[in-house]
Amino acid sequence: MTESKRTYDEQFKREAVELSFNSDKTCKDIAQDLGIDYNALIRWRKEYRDNGNLAFPGHGKQKLSPEEEEIKRLKKELRIVQEERDILKKAVSIFSQKPR
Repeated sequence: MTESKRTYDEQFKREAVELSFNSDKTCKDIAQDLGIDYNALIRWRKEYRDNGNLAFPGHGKQKLSPEEEEIKRLKKELRIVQEERDILKKAVSIFSQKPR
């Protein structure tokens, strides 16, 4: 018998992490009280410490920092400009050939 993987929304994860930081209880007790796996709570705590407000993006849509968004935008713009340049190079080579 296979168990389906439970998913938790961002708000639940944040509240669980905040509870674990602010409570006198151990993480193991908090995880048991919430009905979640202890290792999941520890993983959420680490992600929250590492990423702060950017933690728990959900559904594969990672929240990017402003710098990462700018880098992504610039990479896309560079790719477009390079394609345009390559097209122009080909056009120049075609039109610069001597007619037969």
